[in-house]
Amino acid sequence: MKNKKSANSSEKVSLKVELRQVFGKKLNKIRKLGLVPGNVYGPDFKSQSVSVTHKDLVKTYKKVGETGVVYLSLDKDNIPVLIKTIQKHPVSGSLLHIDFRKIDLSKKIETAVPVKTIGVSEAVSQKGGVLLVQSDTLLIEALPEDIPSYIEVDISVIKEIGQEIKVVDLKKSDKYEIKTPAEKVVVAVIAHKEESIIPETAVAAPEIITEAAPDQTVEAITPTEEAAAAPAKKEAAVAPKGSSIKK
Repeated sequence: MKNKKSANSSEKVSLKVELRQVFGKKLNKIRKLGLVPGNVYGPDFKSQSVSVTHKDLVKTYKKVGETGVVYLSLDKDNIPVLIKTIQKHPVSGSLLHIDFRKIDLSKKIETAVPVKTIGVSEAVSQKGGVLLVQSDTLLIEALPEDIPSYIEVDISVIKEIGQEIKVVDLKKSDKYEIKTPAEKVVVAVIAHKEESIIPETAVAAPEIITEAAPDQTVEAITPTEEAAAAPAKKEAAVAPKGSSIKK
């Protein structure tokens, strides 16, 4: 397993920022001007409110991510920082706010580094297993300039379903120390479980049969027939006045 920084790691990445005097609801005004509000903080450092050009920030973030050192150009100072927190708009995805963590290049720090899988697992490609990444990041301790962009995990060593790679199985580095617990599972290959699909069928309503009493006949009368029969019954029940029966 190889651990390396990005191809641009040898470059000194600079980002120009300016002191910010706008706060609260007024921040939307500077966002409309193409600026992203942010803060710079760190141990033994007075927090400062800054703004940075959206275009320059996106370009820088693509280059260093959250693990590469960025030198903030603020007035005449070059402040070494790491990009720590980025707030994005939930719909548009545009950058709303950013936090820069001021660092001391001579002191080791702890930070989370992404995991990147490489290789092909025989348990997946030939035996139908499913690769499960259980740790997206690992906590490491290193000097700021020795922090890798990611930690590669070679999954080609997994030959059978049910096997896993733990932190203790990862190759050691003289540049950094992994602080995540040794028994923490990083990746594993599990069996593929097929879900049974039961087709839905329409169930007919049960037919209700009523048995008539012995020696009786039950006739069904529709509402129309019942309405038609009602006047006839009334007419038959009432005899016209003045009528008589001659013998």
